[in-house]
Amino acid sequence: MVLVADDDPGSLLVAQAAVERSGHSCLTASDGDEAWALFLEHQPDVVVTDWMMPGLDGLALCRAIRARTTDLYTYIVLLTSQGSRDDVLAGLEAGADDYVTKPLDPFVLHTRLLVARRVTTLHADLAHYRTMLSHQARTDPLTGLSNRLKLTEDLQQLHARSLRYGEDYCLAMCDVDNFKRYNDIYGHQAGDLALQAVGAALATVARASDGVYRYGGEEFLLVLPRETPQGAKEMLERALQAVQTLNITHSGDPTGHLTLSAGIAAFADYHDEADNVLREADAALYAAKAAGRNRVAAAP
Repeated sequence: MVLVADDDPGSLLVAQAAVERSGHSCLTASDGDEAWALFLEHQPDVVVTDWMMPGLDGLALCRAIRARTTDLYTYIVLLTSQGSRDDVLAGLEAGADDYVTKPLDPFVLHTRLLVARRVTTLHADLAHYRTMLSHQARTDPLTGLSNRLKLTEDLQQLHARSLRYGEDYCLAMCDVDNFKRYNDIYGHQAGDLALQAVGAALATVARASDGVYRYGGEEFLLVLPRETPQGAKEMLERALQAVQTLNITHSGDPTGHLTLSAGIAAFADYHDEADNVLREADAALYAAKAAGRNRVAAAP
């Protein structure tokens, strides 16, 4: 989509016709303020703007567009009857990518739009790859769950919100019982499959608002926003049952099957950092292990 802004009706019609003949849909504005409103509403790929207009002039419009932080790039062509070097430099410094002198030659504008399409397509591809890389950097490759990096980001935001608004949240540290022995008996490939199955079981028990993360090795962490300790305990008991329902044979475990232990800690206003809640959840997990495994323990 191309947005054309020009207060000269004749020049606007010529530009619109050239844009549409080039195969683009076209929005038109007769002043800078209207152009800015249309830009915010439609996010066009290309803006062709006159330099001198009522409201925002072309340079101000360029600066306003460039000041926006977005992955999508807008290619800007500045129309000007002033073709001096200083004017061209001022336009480029304001954020324009190219300029066309008036009176407008439709062929010249057509060539600028061809270049614009290549540039905006490249930026769109780069934005897509950045999004993919960002997702991969925050995803555990084995289980498909979020990883420690994503946990750190999410937990910091949740803790800050809880400190500000007094909202409850709980953390649950989970550990697959006797997992080293499982790997020794059945091999690491079977261990990987078991971790995938456990991660999927935890994800099915969690609410849409909860976060399930692979914390490391055979450990998983559940982040439970706006949850009470009692509600967290009931949820983790369901999670342990879901893992037992997998019915994964483990001859090195007293139960004969793969099981899970969990430790729960709840946010309180004396927790100035999320790491303090995390340490309490970890300590509760050790308490569950010491009490015989395959159970849920809560921090005092």
